[in-house]
Amino acid sequence: MPENTQVKSRKRVADHGEVFTHPREVNAMLDLVKDESERIDSRFLEPACGDGNFLIEILRRKLTTVASRYAKGTAEAQKYALQAVSSIYGIELLPDNAEQCRQRLFDFVVETFRDAASPDDEFQKNVRYLLQRNIVQGDALTYTAADGRPIVFSEWAFIGDKVQRRDFQFDFLVKKEHQYSLFDEQGEAQQFDEPVREFPLVHYTKVYSYGND
Repeated sequence: MPENTQVKSRKRVADHGEVFTHPREVNAMLDLVKDESERIDSRFLEPACGDGNFLIEILRRKLTTVASRYAKGTAEAQKYALQAVSSIYGIELLPDNAEQCRQRLFDFVVETFRDAASPDDEFQKNVRYLLQRNIVQGDALTYTAADGRPIVFSEWAFIGDKVQRRDFQFDFLVKKEHQYSLFDEQGEAQQFDEPVREFPLVHYTKVYSYGND
């Protein structure tokens, strides 16, 4: 679908209220939080992400920051590009939109690094894996994934050249009585929530090795 198209079909509008936000409005809203939208590690969640109009602009801004600080093709550029990808989360009700969002973000990262010396297969596997984990098909209102189970998001903590994955249940994160970890106002992780699962550290080039556990 072209980026400026706001409606796929009248039926989808009638059935799901599906109307995509125009890039003009996306940028105007993100400019209200300009510093955060350009910060590599600032976390964003779009609870009705469609095919990614908001998320791709956030990713564009973050990767612009990466490019301004680290030369393409360097290990640092790839590391911080992965951190930028890992900080973007989305929930989408419709399966085709969710998959298009993942693919759109993936293609954008690959295109951004196309001229780099080594946008290697391992880097792309990590990008693909992070997007598969972070862009979830489900219902943000009921906190459930497409399979009916609770939505679980992974927090990716970059510690030096290592990454630690911790999984949190979405409904627990957003209930007002909790101090949640992934999406506080400063984008900083807090220590009040207990993860449903915690994983050992891996090198940032091996994030995909966490698999689907």
